[in-house]
Amino acid sequence: MQKTEWFPLVNEAGETIGKASRRECHSGSKLLHPVVHLHIFNEAGDIYLQKRSMNKDIQPGKWDTSVGGHIDYGETVEEALRREVREELGITDFNPEYLTSYVFESSVEKELVNTFRTIYTGIIQPDENELDGGRFWTIAEVRNSLGKNIFTPNFETEFIRLFLAKT
Repeated sequence: MQKTEWFPLVNEAGETIGKASRRECHSGSKLLHPVVHLHIFNEAGDIYLQKRSMNKDIQPGKWDTSVGGHIDYGETVEEALRREVREELGITDFNPEYLTSYVFESSVEKELVNTFRTIYTGIIQPDENELDGGRFWTIAEVRNSLGKNIFTPNFETEFIRLFLAKT
């Protein structure tokens, strides 16, 4: 029997106002729950993207943010960020820079996204159970692949707003 995952329910300021299960949050209920995103860049300015596992319930097989994951009930944003980066890519030593928080809504869920970036030059080891790999993409490669159903809609929206709007 699988253990129930509990997510905090938050308001748009990120304050916890309750809790709900993963299933409840992903059922179309639009219960606002927090997540973390980390964009990893190398020194050349390329961005690391993960390929989502085909077993994921949302956006299987698409390329996505370097690291993305839910904040567990009782966990801080920083704790969740460090846990997700360790679990997904095996990275434990990095310096996250906070970029922004915003509400993302899809047909099945509503998330408060806490977005960070870092420059990282060490070894990246994608977890084979969670991901189908990953690689660094040049900004031009990403730009040329936008709108072609290669990336998750959330990544595309965030990438355009954070990294292309400024260029």
